[in-house]
Amino acid sequence: MPASPAGQLRSIAIGVTDLEAAERFYTSTWNLETVARTPDAAYLRGSGSFHHILALHRSSKPEVRNVSFSVAAAADLETIAARTQQHGGRVLAGPQPVEEPGGGTAVVIADPQGRILRFVHGDARHPGVAQRDAPERITHVVFNSADVAVAQRFFEEALGFCLSDRTKIMAFMRCNSDHHSIALADSDSDTLNHIAFVMPDLDAVMRGAGRMLDAGWPIEWGVGRHGPGNNVFSYFVGPDDFVIEYTADVLQVDDSYQTGGPSDWTWPAGRFDQWGVSKPPSDRIKQAQKKIRFIEH
Repeated sequence: MPASPAGQLRSIAIGVTDLEAAERFYTSTWNLETVARTPDAAYLRGSGSFHHILALHRSSKPEVRNVSFSVAAAADLETIAARTQQHGGRVLAGPQPVEEPGGGTAVVIADPQGRILRFVHGDARHPGVAQRDAPERITHVVFNSADVAVAQRFFEEALGFCLSDRTKIMAFMRCNSDHHSIALADSDSDTLNHIAFVMPDLDAVMRGAGRMLDAGWPIEWGVGRHGPGNNVFSYFVGPDDFVIEYTADVLQVDDSYQTGGPSDWTWPAGRFDQWGVSKPPSDRIKQAQKKIRFIEH
């Protein structure tokens, strides 16, 4: 698989209506660590090397501000900017220095459906830490899309993503060896579906789910094992109704991987995961998966 200039999914920036309460949740219960603060934002790291994987911004309403990728070379920023303009997106800024904790140089774009994506090079890194129950990084973000074909074409032609699998309701897109870093879900609007945080292993997913239950946050879907991507999952609805997932065992693929279609990913009636143990998604999560919008720019 030719290298995508997008590199690797790094972080997501979200607007929250109670910054202090959200920071307490994501540190004390979700198990991230605050590495920087400003009067109106908190930057949280996982146990991996990225400076931060989640940025919380004080906001009047829940929203997605941007999704950021870490790119391998400064030249990739120029490549992304040029391809974005060629394939129906907009360059909003850069390449230019990033004026927030973590630094680096970034190009900021909007895709054809208005999602803000940042591509960052030269940002600060941490030594990885051994933490058996903390998320290492964000492994994927799922976008709802009113026109998946348009979104998929942009991610392929402008950003070098490849289609890993297509089900009846979702296109799974990769930019490195992770089975998917972005997935595009068929929908009637362009909103956020969920954010997936990868844990070290299945046991860490289960312990994390137990910690959430102890803190009063019920499992809204799972625990189970997905088909495409083969990953273990446990879904929750967090503060401001952001849908968040603990996951592990994400399938690693290369250019020999055979892209699957909808007929390859079907379950017997009443089954909602590979194992056949997961209950169906709750009504609460189904509603939450549709409601968070992207900031307009």
